[in-house]
Amino acid sequence: MAAHAIPSLAVRTTPAGAEPRTSRSALLWHYATRSDTGRAAGLAGAMIASNVIGLIFTVVFARILGASDYGSLAALVSAWIILMVPGSALQIAVAREVSRAAAGGSADAGEGVRRWFTHLALATAVVAAAAIPLRGPIAAAIGVDEAWAAAAVPVTAMLWALVSVERGALQGFGRYRAVGISIVAEAGSRLVFALALVGIGLDVTGAFLGSALSLVAVGSALALPLHSLLPEPHHGAGLARLRELLSGARAPVIGLTLLFMLQEVHVIVVKHQATGETAGSYAVAAVAAKAIVWVAVGLGLYLLPEAARRARTGVDARPVLARSLGLIALCAAPMMLIFGFGAEQLLEAVFGDDLTEAAGALPWLGLAMTLLGCSYLSVQYLLALGRWRFIWVLAVAAAVEIGLLASVDADLTQVGVALFAVQACCAAVMLTVALRATGSTTDAGFPASSGE
Repeated sequence: MAAHAIPSLAVRTTPAGAEPRTSRSALLWHYATRSDTGRAAGLAGAMIASNVIGLIFTVVFARILGASDYGSLAALVSAWIILMVPGSALQIAVAREVSRAAAGGSADAGEGVRRWFTHLALATAVVAAAAIPLRGPIAAAIGVDEAWAAAAVPVTAMLWALVSVERGALQGFGRYRAVGISIVAEAGSRLVFALALVGIGLDVTGAFLGSALSLVAVGSALALPLHSLLPEPHHGAGLARLRELLSGARAPVIGLTLLFMLQEVHVIVVKHQATGETAGSYAVAAVAAKAIVWVAVGLGLYLLPEAARRARTGVDARPVLARSLGLIALCAAPMMLIFGFGAEQLLEAVFGDDLTEAAGALPWLGLAMTLLGCSYLSVQYLLALGRWRFIWVLAVAAAVEIGLLASVDADLTQVGVALFAVQACCAAVMLTVALRATGSTTDAGFPASSGE
């Protein structure tokens, strides 16, 4: 009610015939900072800016490190992205928990955050203590020679979880501006730290450790605004609640982990099979092809809550999914034309003439990632409806992808075709399941909250 009264008063006090500059400015500021649309747009803008900086990171280090070393860096980053998923799901769970308590007027809103953070910090120390002596086997599993960088992969995933808890709590308190700034700051500081470490001679290891240092810096900065918002925790409450949050988030954790395996594991498989230069060329082509997946991620921010809202009110939510899929097709069409007719020119112009070996695979990779984007939207839709039995489809697809790619020779075009075949089958099944799901009933044996 009050939100509408302010702009109405501003309009009435504007002289007749005059341009209502103050009113328009007030409206723009209101919708940019207070409205749901403005806040969502701000976070989406931060994610876009972060991805642009990420692309710059790829271009810069592909040229600095060269084809072979960039292939190692890409394999390390792919392994990290897969391990990031539990932290991302935890951010959603923390945001939901804190926002519900804050909306209910509870003075204890966020009282468990300090305990959650403490226990995760202790877990991070344990992971680091285990990763250091196991750095050789971890490096062998990823397919790289940089053992210390490999040891940093699980540790960096734990640092991501710590920052995710802070961001989730800030989201729950409505501090979206701080969250958005942290997203951009993380990407920017990652680039700066990585350049500094490579500059002192740490090469691939330094480029990857830039991610860990950026998370430490951003986490430290977020602690300042968060500290003033948190009440003192009650003894024992935080640990028990963290277990409940992790349990309630298991469907998103499993589903999104499998999706990111489908997105990233092919880079690691190629790194095992191909020469360093070939793996590097494949990695940059995969980065170019994955642009459409990030479009799907952005659409998912709208799809999941909108589908959940409609399902709860008894309205068919499938049109929301259909429109999102249509937008994916619309965005993918010009990309496919570029990949199909100018793949080599694109890779040479962006990454350099020593990273064009995967030009023949790029159209197939683009199609595969477009289909993966469709699978991603289907998963978001099914999670919104409280469904979880689709997970077996993703598990089978991930297993088939690893087995099929392991059996294919190092010919990159064949790898692209194989990946396309797996993603086509997976997307066909996922779309069929999603488009047949119309109700809001949760499958038996799984808590309804996991699909919210």
